[in-house]
Amino acid sequence: MQHLIDINDIETEEIEQLFELTDEMKENPDEFSSVMDNKTLVMLFAKPSTRTRLSFETGMTQLGGHGIFFEMGSSQLSRGEPISDVSQVMSRYEDAIMARLFDHEEMIELAEHADVPVVNGLTDLLHPCQALTDLYTLHEKDRLDTIAFVGDGNNVAHSLMQASAKMDVDCRIATPEGMEPDEEIQERVSDADVTVTNDPYEAVDGATAVYSDVFVSMGEEDEREEKLAEFDGFQVDQDLMDAARDDAVFMHCLPAHRGEEVTAEVADGPQSVIFDQAENRMHVQKAILHTLVNE
Repeated sequence: MQHLIDINDIETEEIEQLFELTDEMKENPDEFSSVMDNKTLVMLFAKPSTRTRLSFETGMTQLGGHGIFFEMGSSQLSRGEPISDVSQVMSRYEDAIMARLFDHEEMIELAEHADVPVVNGLTDLLHPCQALTDLYTLHEKDRLDTIAFVGDGNNVAHSLMQASAKMDVDCRIATPEGMEPDEEIQERVSDADVTVTNDPYEAVDGATAVYSDVFVSMGEEDEREEKLAEFDGFQVDQDLMDAARDDAVFMHCLPAHRGEEVTAEVADGPQSVIFDQAENRMHVQKAILHTLVNE
């Protein structure tokens, strides 16, 4: 891998190698405590963040390197400086770039002009680090079989579909009518075991993992009441979890709005692995950074 922008651009073997490396780094952290010695990751943020910033910055520290928080709104980018110029400048200073942006085309432009690895920390179209973490968590829990995503056909769903296709995982996406995943993304995975439905019970039936995400994404706050009404019947509650396999786990990329997309009973219940997921963001991203920068 030169960059990690889109899971569609990496091979199954590369994902398997990332999972093996993540296992090693979790089990033997001291062996990797200096692999990023004197190396710097710049973290470019256009969107607010909790897990993305903390996981990348802490991960770099644990690897012996340094993470720099770079907010677009307080930089020259907010005054019209081209992202291509910023990418080239960053490449002169840093060893890697991570970006969390709105526009996916800006992420592509950032990578096209960079001479160092670029990691997509999220765009409105894709969230590859999250999807890789999700499948790694299922691999770790021995549940890497059938995953049902219930909610909006958003960036998390898109990357989950692509990652599942790469790893031969049965992926089912349940959304309200009109909120299905992007047609181009659906076309990319048309040969894989990926199903899109408007029936959450059809998606969850016999699944080894049930996944939810917020119904109202960042930037959609003005549509909040309208969107919540459209998602009536798509809340993950215990009845819906009971349609999955008895040993199924509940997943959420966080932040979770208990009482909206998921009940507190499920989010905080014995089947929930949401905080294992959150922790694994750091471990998987450490493996991604080590692979991109050092190998």
